[in-house]
Amino acid sequence: MTDIKTIAVEVVYALPHEQRLIRLLVKPGTTALEALVRSGIPEEYPEVDPAGARLGIFGQALGTKGLAPADQYVLQPGDRVEVYRPLIADPKEARKQRAEKAKRQAQQQQQ
Repeated sequence: MTDIKTIAVEVVYALPHEQRLIRLLVKPGTTALEALVRSGIPEEYPEVDPAGARLGIFGQALGTKGLAPADQYVLQPGDRVEVYRPLIADPKEARKQRAEKAKRQAQQQQQ
């Protein structure tokens, strides 16, 4: 009898109108990218390309801040793999536009 232990992890993907949370039992040594593929999310949501998907663990983007990239990050029990969608607008540019708009409104009120 083989004694293969598994660990429980979650893979999540959120859209503005829905959220998918998939609970998986995976073998120790499974990477975040492998868990994404096993979750079935790429098949359910064609816009999620595993090869280019940005992934994170509990709000920390993989491949940054000393974390291994998704294809190398080995999951720990209880990890939540998050699939990040691309930003619609550059946050710096949006902030700049809001500041310019507020400045124009202030000038108009002074006139």
